[in-house]
Amino acid sequence: MDATQDKRLFLIDAYAMIFRGYYALIRSPRITSAGLDTSAIFGFTNSLIELIRRERPTHLAVVFDVGEASVRTTDFLEYKANRSETPEAITAAIPYIHRILQAMHIPILGVPGYEADDVIGTIACKAEKEGYTTFMVTPDKDFAQLVTDKIKIYKPGLKGSEVEILGVDEVKAKYQIERPKQVIDFLAMMGDAVDNIPGLEGVGEKTAMKFLKEYGSIENLLANTHELKGKLKEKVEASAERGILSKKLATIICDAPIEFHQEQYDLETPDFEKVKEVFDEIEFRRLYDNLFRAFAPVVTGSVNMAQEQAVTETTTPQQKVAQAVGQLDLFATYEEMDQAAGTKSTIEHNDHLYQFVDNPKAQKMLVRNLLQQRVVCFDTETTSLNELEAELVGMSFSYKKGLAYYVPLSEDQGEVLQTLEIFRPFFEKEDLVKVAHNLKFDYKILRKYDITVKGAMFDTMIAHYLLNPDGRHGMDYLSEIYLGYKPVSIETIIGKKGKNQGNFRDADLRTQTDYAAEDADVTFQLYELFAPQLKKENLEDLFFNIEMPLMEVLAKMELAGISLDEKWLAQESIDLENDLRQLEAKIFELSGEEFNVNSPKQLGEILFEKLQLDPKAKKTKTGQYATSEDILQKLATKHEIIQHILEYRTYQKLKSTYVDALPSQIEKSDNRVHTNFSQTTAATGRLASVNPNLQNIPIRTLRGQQIRGAFVAGEGKKIISADYSQIELRLIAEISGEDNMIKAFQDGEDIHASTAAKLFNIPLEEVSKIQRSQAKTVNFGILYGQGAFALAEQTGLSRSEAKQMIEAYFETYSKLKAYMADQVKKAREIGYVETILGRKRHLKDISSGNFVVRAHAERNAVNAPIQGSAADVVKMAMIKIQKEFEKEKLQTRMLLQVHDELVFESPVEEVELAINIIKMEMENAIETQVPLLVEVGVGENWLEAH
Repeated sequence: MDATQDKRLFLIDAYAMIFRGYYALIRSPRITSAGLDTSAIFGFTNSLIELIRRERPTHLAVVFDVGEASVRTTDFLEYKANRSETPEAITAAIPYIHRILQAMHIPILGVPGYEADDVIGTIACKAEKEGYTTFMVTPDKDFAQLVTDKIKIYKPGLKGSEVEILGVDEVKAKYQIERPKQVIDFLAMMGDAVDNIPGLEGVGEKTAMKFLKEYGSIENLLANTHELKGKLKEKVEASAERGILSKKLATIICDAPIEFHQEQYDLETPDFEKVKEVFDEIEFRRLYDNLFRAFAPVVTGSVNMAQEQAVTETTTPQQKVAQAVGQLDLFATYEEMDQAAGTKSTIEHNDHLYQFVDNPKAQKMLVRNLLQQRVVCFDTETTSLNELEAELVGMSFSYKKGLAYYVPLSEDQGEVLQTLEIFRPFFEKEDLVKVAHNLKFDYKILRKYDITVKGAMFDTMIAHYLLNPDGRHGMDYLSEIYLGYKPVSIETIIGKKGKNQGNFRDADLRTQTDYAAEDADVTFQLYELFAPQLKKENLEDLFFNIEMPLMEVLAKMELAGISLDEKWLAQESIDLENDLRQLEAKIFELSGEEFNVNSPKQLGEILFEKLQLDPKAKKTKTGQYATSEDILQKLATKHEIIQHILEYRTYQKLKSTYVDALPSQIEKSDNRVHTNFSQTTAATGRLASVNPNLQNIPIRTLRGQQIRGAFVAGEGKKIISADYSQIELRLIAEISGEDNMIKAFQDGEDIHASTAAKLFNIPLEEVSKIQRSQAKTVNFGILYGQGAFALAEQTGLSRSEAKQMIEAYFETYSKLKAYMADQVKKAREIGYVETILGRKRHLKDISSGNFVVRAHAERNAVNAPIQGSAADVVKMAMIKIQKEFEKEKLQTRMLLQVHDELVFESPVEEVELAINIIKMEMENAIETQVPLLVEVGVGENWLEAH
């Protein structure tokens, strides 16, 4: 055995890995029930545990920056000065990460005045002399300069990608250099925007590589600048001094004042109880299992990338774990070890009675029992998540923790209908509260079998959404967070998503029973937690009078669907393709050459190298120019080509996302498109449309509007479109009590013209189109917290003119200004803001020390009640309209909700009556002193009606 295999030291660059973990979860952050953002803690800890599980290091330490890195700022005050302030979630994460590391007995290192890079460099060099192989765990390219045969970079995989280990050969190939130390010269020449290392002027990545091949070092380059030509020669010579300074800044120090005492770095058995205390506090459920398994003995399997042979014969950290829990058998199962460690409850370890009820007599007895209960949770199991094609496989019921019943259903649809008849009294009993998680799915499935769920209903997913709008609402997740219980995963029964995924019907009856009954049991327990919480938070009215009745309305809308004219879309596709070819020809003419307009790399080279539109053009991490829409918009006045590129992108997105994609989403059974409306996606309370998303069809362009022409009425019917006019402005006037604005709306004035007249101090009839447009921008900009800079960009005014306009606006609407200030103050005092109907938006960052984060929360404090109130009004209108339709026994159906617009399909003979009901209920959805105005149109298709 090679003794050096017992000398593998892993040094983790703490902040690099913490930032990496935080940003990996930025789009779906982990938030605890108390509102703590734990993304950074989770990302780092998960990577650490995975490293231990995968590599089984013998020695390990985590290195932090401690205080200011004065060894470099002494030489260059601007070193790292351009870095933005650390996100508050990361600052808050550090104490938790320290506690976790201490509980795991992992050393925390750092030297005041020195960077983590220097500490890692120093220890790695000292460990090398002691015969250690050191793996520097970091994604930071700067560490490549330290690589030797015994010092390597270990770059953990991200989002499923493989681990990357960089040794001498890999570094030489990556930078096209002869030895790793030349990475210092590489950084000195090209600079480093991240650390604000200036580098040589005019030298980028490619030029730096070229110089290194020719000259070998920055000193040798500067000694031979006479060989360079033109502007580059001038720039390099003029910045020679800063190039030498850059080399000093880029050099990692390897003699920082820290000693390497190898025994301090031994990977020891964690104090599992202390780790569990921290994990429980921050609601990390599954991670504890992963930690325990990471220290479990190796049973079988090949060696990993960092281990070339089997490791030491002496007691390993994994064996110490086994000893700690009384498991000396190397073949002990994970389940046994989990039990020994006292991990969270699962179906194997939880007291429960789950029974299947598979004959009519027993089923009738079950129904009699269910009808005696006050509250019963039910769940359906199906062959698919697509309600329109799914078949029922079974149903489960629970009304007491740990007790649940499963009713398997036959493949014969006739027999299914017979069984469902037995349960009809349960589903239709008015005074029995029926609980489910994502109840709309079950409601729609049962509607297909002619069963309508009636009476009081309680959806635990929607309940949690009202309690914590910014959180996650999946049943398994909520179970782990609130119950400390890990449910059986559906993937363990039918396999992972994909073409080879199985069918729940193929599982054996016992497996079906455990899975389905557990779902009902868990959901019932969540109901017992959430129901009293809704009452405590004064959210019962919103839940029972808005969200639950709306669930039924949405279910009916989704089942109805809307007809699509495929011929219209086919013609649109041809027209868009012609438009794209014409635009492409114009772009080629303006650029002077043909290129792939869809290639950001080629487009960037045309715009920023050939046409030189921005000398300070930014590049992405991949080294190509950034060409996102916001960047192109800022260049719109620089060159005619930009507008054509933006138009090209718009048309291409229309074609691929809607025109060509929608026909594939038509259901064969009824030749209609059925979107799904989510009540739990937008934290503001607005509905979201998915599969397909019909709320994002662009309507500001003529081409975008044309797509609406494909949504048509059935034979003998018309499409009705009803749209609230300026609902958010009307509601902010209502909520703020702004007299000037209220009067303008009550008098039927054009609010934008009225605002312009007040801002410019001129009679209403003298307001110009430009002045009205500017006032409109301010009206909506104020709603979304726009400042002078954004207003100037949108209106064409100077910054000072925009600032004066905002000041004049608040002088005109002083009560509105007071309301906005009061909202921020209120949010700071109680932690949330409310809509007209009591919908809450919690703002955990309202007192943040980070200005950017705090400003965002302050904007939400003003905007969330307005957006949320608009959502409340639309939802209330939908419920009232549906109720009137059913009362009048109309065949008119509500089909779509898109922002402030509702779309209906009505038999020709009902159109007039339907319009009267729609307009009446929408304009009187809630009682207001500001009139809510609704515009209604009728047509053969959505385009004509809107």
